[in-house]
Amino acid sequence: MNKFTKYYFLGIGGIGMSALARYFHTKGFQVAGYDRTDTKLTSSLSAEGIKVIFNEDVNEIPFVFTKPENTLVVITPAIPKDHPQLKYFRENNFVIQKRAQVLGDITRQSKGICIAGTHGKTTTSTITAHLLYQSQVSCNAFLGGIANNYNTNLLLSAESNLVVIEADEYDRSFHQLSPYMAVITSVDPDHLDIYKTAKAFHESFEYFTSLIRPGGVLIMRKGIDIVPQLQKGVKLYTYSMDDGGDFYAENIKTVNGEIHFDFVTPNDRISDVRLGVPVRINVENSIAAMSLAWLNGVSPEELRTGISSFSGIYRRFNIVYKSDKVVFMDDYAHHPSELKASISSIRNLYPERKITGIFQPHLYTRTRDFAPAFAEALSLLDELILLDIYPARELPIKGVDSELILRDVKLKNKTLCSKENLLPLLKEKQLEVLVTFGAGDIDKLVPLIKDQLKKDYN
Repeated sequence: MNKFTKYYFLGIGGIGMSALARYFHTKGFQVAGYDRTDTKLTSSLSAEGIKVIFNEDVNEIPFVFTKPENTLVVITPAIPKDHPQLKYFRENNFVIQKRAQVLGDITRQSKGICIAGTHGKTTTSTITAHLLYQSQVSCNAFLGGIANNYNTNLLLSAESNLVVIEADEYDRSFHQLSPYMAVITSVDPDHLDIYKTAKAFHESFEYFTSLIRPGGVLIMRKGIDIVPQLQKGVKLYTYSMDDGGDFYAENIKTVNGEIHFDFVTPNDRISDVRLGVPVRINVENSIAAMSLAWLNGVSPEELRTGISSFSGIYRRFNIVYKSDKVVFMDDYAHHPSELKASISSIRNLYPERKITGIFQPHLYTRTRDFAPAFAEALSLLDELILLDIYPARELPIKGVDSELILRDVKLKNKTLCSKENLLPLLKEKQLEVLVTFGAGDIDKLVPLIKDQLKKDYN
């Protein structure tokens, strides 16, 4: 990696890719890239001085990135194999690496703190980064979401050799990493288009544990059903929300809309910690993050300050609009377990209110593989509006559509709706708590829904 002076990203607008692009740009290298659509994230990259191209034509590649001897091409799995620019780089003998390979190089040059898991990893890694960054320990971080505290997905520190990385299980990307410390939050099967079976999915996480450096640390949520394959000297800890282990919470209570708890470590207790984002599921994520920070020398007072000042992540339990009549929230949940945890947390916040959810399924394969589980989770709502599947990198699969989920949802009030008809439909509803869920392009509807609610419910 050291021989390159220029970095070209195919899929630069992805959350992980954009963090890498920012990293190399900040280090003084020339950086540019392609993405299919202009988004808030690509606009931010452009404003920072990174050239972003939205035309896949080879002639659009800036001339300075056309020499294979000093340009590294970084790709994301979402880029199709027949993409014209990718074909050009391959035919002209450029070095091409996946994003995970580049992150792997970074972890080998530093102390990687890698957070893995089907769900919870973005929140846990962002809380971990915040706890470290605001303390005397500090850190670097490549995050899978935009941290509200910093309005970015990249944190840099000249004083620290620690780097927090979200370890992505898709396409076995996390097998490229070399962790110094690692957390596994969950191993609920996902991405069965890649893994085929739950057994293979679990084995992939077991292999990930074998990559932790000798003398390192693995922290696993208590009850996770895998057998770690640890190198010599790697210490194993467990954590839970309130079910014991080496790290856990006690005395969880809600006080005036705020969540407080005691953080228990193997030999210490930090009493009455206030959770900055008062959503119950974040207690468990915070325990994992605080465990990592504690093991890296963050003081009890810094832990207390860090957790209370954490202000969340874009599209993770964001309260978009709130009035006396309606609350509108937006959440990235796109797996059945995430939806169940999210809806339960919202129910805990608003036990007396009707909860209406708008869900956009993400990927045909995930819908096919988990349709009954999606239906079970969405049945926890009071009312469901179900959008069409967002295909992302996939082609349609015959017989797989949103109806596959809807038919098993045990709600009287459930509706299939197109994105185009969503706003008119919402006008007809009596809303109390409205939540948008999904990992596709549903976020583009959020400001439009907000504007309509402000007119109708102010």
